[in-house]
Amino acid sequence: MTAHSAPPAVTAAASAKRARILDAAERIFGRDGFFSAKVADVAREAGVADGTIYLYFKSKDDLLISLFESRMERVNAHLAAAIAPVVGARARLTTFVRAFLQLVHDQPQVAEVLTVELRQSSKFMKEYDNPHFAAFLRQLATIVADGQKSGELTATVPPPIAARMIFGMLDELATAWLLAADGDAARGASRAGAPSRGKKFDIVRAADWAAHLVTTGLVARSAGQDADHARR
Repeated sequence: MTAHSAPPAVTAAASAKRARILDAAERIFGRDGFFSAKVADVAREAGVADGTIYLYFKSKDDLLISLFESRMERVNAHLAAAIAPVVGARARLTTFVRAFLQLVHDQPQVAEVLTVELRQSSKFMKEYDNPHFAAFLRQLATIVADGQKSGELTATVPPPIAARMIFGMLDELATAWLLAADGDAARGASRAGAPSRGKKFDIVRAADWAAHLVTTGLVARSAGQDADHARR
């Protein structure tokens, strides 16, 4: 599935109403969970009639996917702006990791929609080709590839694989923090059918540890050491 609903007419009023519906969906999905939320709840929150939602979005799944696209586009732009002035692959990876987890900390409702609620949509998981997530991974892979070319990072790990490894760590940290025992986001655990993941930890501090783990793990070693790792 590559194309999604668009406003019935590309006007300022239509664009503003669509944005208002997406903002309302973010709050309702974040508060109630995608599975439990009703389109009527989103309409009420947005201040529109129930039927108006379907002028802009085909279904609740389509609304969720459109919300993901909108928010993920913002995330990618934020991360690109954060790393743009930074020189060096290790420094850029550190900045990327810190910026992502700081975003999770500062905008937990958005983060919960992007990490927890999306998994409740079978349409998203089975059919959506996810170009915005691909763009996220490309940013990471490009940093790694540039670091390999400069000799700053080890060349033993293919950049696309390294990107997915880094994302896996970030996704787990974000999900664990969002589903922690204290705070409003803990409600997501029961909604997702998952147990709480312990007490809320300092995710901003964890960003420094994660960045250190990533950069030290990918740092270039001597030719002999890298060759030895590649053979394993």
